[in-house]
Amino acid sequence: MNEFPQVLTIAGSDSDGSAGMQADLHTFFIRKTYGMSVLVAAVAGNSFGIHAAETLPLPFIEKQFEVLADDFQVRASKTGMLSDADLITTVVNAYKTYNFGPLVVDPVITTKHGAQLLADSAFQALKTKLLPLAEVATPNFFEAQLLTGRTINSEADQREAARDIQKFGVKNVVIKGWHNQENQSEVADYVLLANGSDFWLRHSYFDTTHINGTGDTLSATIAAEMAKGTDVATAIKIGHDVTKAAIENEIAVGHQFGPINHWAAANI
Repeated sequence: MNEFPQVLTIAGSDSDGSAGMQADLHTFFIRKTYGMSVLVAAVAGNSFGIHAAETLPLPFIEKQFEVLADDFQVRASKTGMLSDADLITTVVNAYKTYNFGPLVVDPVITTKHGAQLLADSAFQALKTKLLPLAEVATPNFFEAQLLTGRTINSEADQREAARDIQKFGVKNVVIKGWHNQENQSEVADYVLLANGSDFWLRHSYFDTTHINGTGDTLSATIAAEMAKGTDVATAIKIGHDVTKAAIENEIAVGHQFGPINHWAAANI
């Protein structure tokens, strides 16, 4: 019983299916794992934007953790956007209480364009309470700058930012590279592992408006692979390849900012 790889997303529901919990579950499916969820929030959104959002009651969130732990063997977990300090504290306390495997933290602090999404209290809770639990953290370029107070102007800066984030207690750090829609040919993601070794994951820049769920898919793939017993470095590389394939093979869904194509990455 309970031998099939089970993986958990702790995230919000995105009603158009392009990001959040839905993108995580799409990813768990194509990585041949059984996905579960602790739902923390819900947004009413479509390809034009988010139009309303609600956070679920904290006791209900706690109950989801409790009942999953009573029955299943979750082998790895990941977090998505956690919008306020009380919610982050609730998730942290529950994660410490139950054995849900190694944790991947996708620190959703900013949009892909650098606009900050979290209030200062939530930002501090993420830094001091959630990140120290992370087996892997996957900040984007802007989030890495906010977390470290460092301006990243070069690959050397990106390496130093990863070392700064590791000092929070994060074991393995992935800093997703700068995405600039003008005159960019390559994106460089930097990986710093717990043992001090590091490497770059480079790919051609693909100009598209169908990028919803990219961060979710990367972090969800890493979690799914760890649930299957894949080592962290290989899990990160697979996450990079899955996300790249899903971006480069566009799917005709929505009118403006659409989802990436998980089906295109199903055979990686």
